[in-house]
Amino acid sequence: MKKILCVVFAVLLLLSCLAGCGVQQGSDDGKGAGETYVLKFNHVLTESDPFHGAYLKWAEAVAERTGGKLTIEVFHSAQLGVEEDIIEQIRQGANVGQNTDSARLGNYVPEIAVMNAPYFVETVEEVQKLAELDTVKEWERELGEENGIKVLSFLWVQGLRHMVTNVPVYKPDDLKGQLIRTPGAPIWQESIRALGAQPVALAFSELYTGVQRKVVDGVDNVYASTYNSKLYEVLSYLSETGHIQLINFAICSQKWFDSLPAEYQTILEEECARAGLEVSLDIANRVSAEAKQGLIDNGMTIIEADELDMDAFHKAGEKAYEVLNLTGVRDEIYEEMGKSR
Repeated sequence: MKKILCVVFAVLLLLSCLAGCGVQQGSDDGKGAGETYVLKFNHVLTESDPFHGAYLKWAEAVAERTGGKLTIEVFHSAQLGVEEDIIEQIRQGANVGQNTDSARLGNYVPEIAVMNAPYFVETVEEVQKLAELDTVKEWERELGEENGIKVLSFLWVQGLRHMVTNVPVYKPDDLKGQLIRTPGAPIWQESIRALGAQPVALAFSELYTGVQRKVVDGVDNVYASTYNSKLYEVLSYLSETGHIQLINFAICSQKWFDSLPAEYQTILEEECARAGLEVSLDIANRVSAEAKQGLIDNGMTIIEADELDMDAFHKAGEKAYEVLNLTGVRDEIYEEMGKSR
């Protein structure tokens, strides 16, 4: 009987060892092979926004390349909660992601906020150049190692932000006394203030009713979001100030990201950058023009850029850099890019 028990024990031990080896199979770094992972990705935009469709494409590509072992669940219209709360969950290591911007990330690495400052960059191609700069890569490292925020890609460009109001705006003085919705991050606040208006921190999901209730008089926003959110129902004018190129960041928890097998980490980043660049170029080349026409068809008056005092807007925007001590940061980035002011 003892011999039989010994044999059974030996067989069970062998099977246990083989099972353990099987868990590691196919993983370069020995982490999590055979396991499944889920990223719950949140954004504030509507289901009809082009970014939402691009996030679904990202999710599909990642699932395909990982054989369904890494999946992304996409939640539109801030279904998981407000952006700032999600970022805090990310910092704590939760398996959530968020579409955000450098303005909010500037709360953790102040210099990175310059990427959402007035008239910083103008094209998707310039954003691609930013992604290659050593200074920007150092900011990303600091976000990850010191703040727990992993940047998957910031090649998600929504286009230029314009002033959307119920009064015609041709110059900064026309914004005097106007309450303009903006996120609460310092660079957003100071940019709106520099351009002549009074910033009001308000969640994007509350904007439509905020205009109806006179909490705000308007918003600075991109064409696609203005159209998809039906803001033409409560606001009458869009002035093409183009004061901010809206660079978005797809982020997740550094701790959660580090728990993934190395192969999955690479796939997650590669497909995020691919989907982001594709939709950004589509927005720049097609979507914004179609949304602009949609706004016109629904009665909104568009005040074209060549009708505005753009020199006055550019000059006014400098104040935001000065207040937040970002002038030197901007100049350093421009030198690294080979860009003139």
